[in-house]
Amino acid sequence: MVAVEQLGFEFAVEPRRLTKVSPARLATFADCPRRYRLSYLDRPTPQRSGPWAHSTLGAVVHNALRALFELPPERRTPVRAAQLVSEHWQDAGFADAEQAAVYRDRAKTWVMEYVEHNDVSSTPVGLERWVSAPVNPEPGQPPSMIIEGRADRIDERDAELVIVDYKTGRRAPDEYEARSSQALAMYAVAAARTLRRPCHRVELHHLPTGTVAAAEHTPDTLRRHLTRAEETAEDLRVATDTLTAGGDREVLFPVNPGVRCSWCDFRPSCAEGQQAAPPAKSWELLAP
Repeated sequence: MVAVEQLGFEFAVEPRRLTKVSPARLATFADCPRRYRLSYLDRPTPQRSGPWAHSTLGAVVHNALRALFELPPERRTPVRAAQLVSEHWQDAGFADAEQAAVYRDRAKTWVMEYVEHNDVSSTPVGLERWVSAPVNPEPGQPPSMIIEGRADRIDERDAELVIVDYKTGRRAPDEYEARSSQALAMYAVAAARTLRRPCHRVELHHLPTGTVAAAEHTPDTLRRHLTRAEETAEDLRVATDTLTAGGDREVLFPVNPGVRCSWCDFRPSCAEGQQAAPPAKSWELLAP
């Protein structure tokens, strides 16, 4: 009788389980493992802080621009862009109604100038598009993880995809930031696999200053980002599996206290974070 092993079957070997990772999950785990556990593993979800004005502002601008690109090209005007800001506006996290009104007007100006100074006539191939792909940093090897996430915008230019990410923060980005962004690189790889078109260019569009920071990735630069992501994903997988098996959550997901604890969403549920830094006001991170 011929043994099944001789036929090339290895039924005793379980296939490797692929870990699903997103840029947000990887960044959270790398920044503070405890915050990762509080965000994604602990149920019910522990107490969080209230809304942040800068997050509200960013969400409003993102939603307004998404709605703008959903319109026919001839209706994508500066005036309509400003109207969409008003339609999507929220006051959550601002100091008071007066401050909220100031930033609502600023956001209107930002999107109006964005439409005036950028070509918005082409319809994107993706708006808030979810992309996902099994990957391995080493070419020709079986997948080692599944990368996934939601890209703000995916354009098509000269038969190639371009990843566009909107920013409304305090500081204008530069080419280095675009090139070093693990999130943009992961979106580029996942978009290329999902939409079956090459994708090398990534862009950060900073609305407050009108800055467009762009970078052109190569297979090597994308591979380096994927290698980093794989290393973090493996640490995350081991910690999660060990926790499920009864491991010590404080050892597996240690706190990483620092100045960032001032504005951590889970500050109310983290005594070490409260001791590490004073609480930030909910509007302190707004762009000046």
